[in-house]
Amino acid sequence: MTDIAPNDSANPIFGWIGFCIASLTLFAALFVFWAGPFAPQQSAGVSLGELAAQIGKSTLRSAAGLEQPEPVARARDLDDFLQIGVAMLGALAVVLSVVGLLRHERRRPAIAGIAVGVGAILFQFFAFAFFAFLGVLIIMALLNSFSDVFSGLFGG
Repeated sequence: MTDIAPNDSANPIFGWIGFCIASLTLFAALFVFWAGPFAPQQSAGVSLGELAAQIGKSTLRSAAGLEQPEPVARARDLDDFLQIGVAMLGALAVVLSVVGLLRHERRRPAIAGIAVGVGAILFQFFAFAFFAFLGVLIIMALLNSFSDVFSGLFGG
């Protein structure tokens, strides 16, 4: 019976391609994060004012026993497509690097491709989660500042 050693002499083409795509993905994630948003955005004051107005209208409808309006699907913009594209490139890099591992290519480029690809995806996820948390804090501060107005509606 013969032992089959990993083919270390094979050219690690999938590992290197995965690593290169993962590196480009990380650069693209950083670019989208720092250079964006690319789609036109309203100012924070206008957005927060509209949010406060919608909360007030929703509270009044609930107090009056009226139906809430039907949910409306949000339209995708350029920023959404860029974030989706970066995540898909990261997933492609991870898959190519895993293929390199499965072909018994050299491990270092393949493992580096997996690590950098997963890191790029996680960077996007944690950046989104961080800003969502900040948004929740701002909404809580708005609700706290309007608590005097809303408490008069419910006799509290």
